[in-house]
Amino acid sequence: MTRVYVSIGSNIEPEHNVTLAVRSLRRRFGPLTASRVYRNAAVGFEGADFLNLVVGFDTVLAPAELVAELRQLESEHGRAPSTRGFVPRTLDLDLLTYGQCVVDGDGWHLPRREILTQAFVLGPLAEIAGDRLHPEAGRSFGALWREFPDPAPDLRPVALSLE
Repeated sequence: MTRVYVSIGSNIEPEHNVTLAVRSLRRRFGPLTASRVYRNAAVGFEGADFLNLVVGFDTVLAPAELVAELRQLESEHGRAPSTRGFVPRTLDLDLLTYGQCVVDGDGWHLPRREILTQAFVLGPLAEIAGDRLHPEAGRSFGALWREFPDPAPDLRPVALSLE
């Protein structure tokens, strides 16, 4: 079993879609460790605010298989395959890390590059995996978050039951 971390985001009916995504991931993969849910402005385009969080779980799936499962879940929750990039979306599920694995190929990279550049990814990840090391940077997610430039205005905790 390998510990993985996945980011969950939505800005179309986000309360509904984020809650359904967490339930779906629980059904498919078992117990999850979940960060708090955060509201933040859309990045890269004008649009409604996003709700984001990070979950951790163990899996026997290989990275490519897990990414395929995540894409399937997005589709099941109304995301069209053409909604990649900086656009509104019902659901965005991104594999952030797969153990200490480093992968570069087929249009994706592990660990996901946004960990080091986006507060809405690193903040929730540091909340639930602060002692774990970034596979390339060699520093803990907690240390990376403490050094992140002015993250506070970007993330606003939201009270949302994920049960």
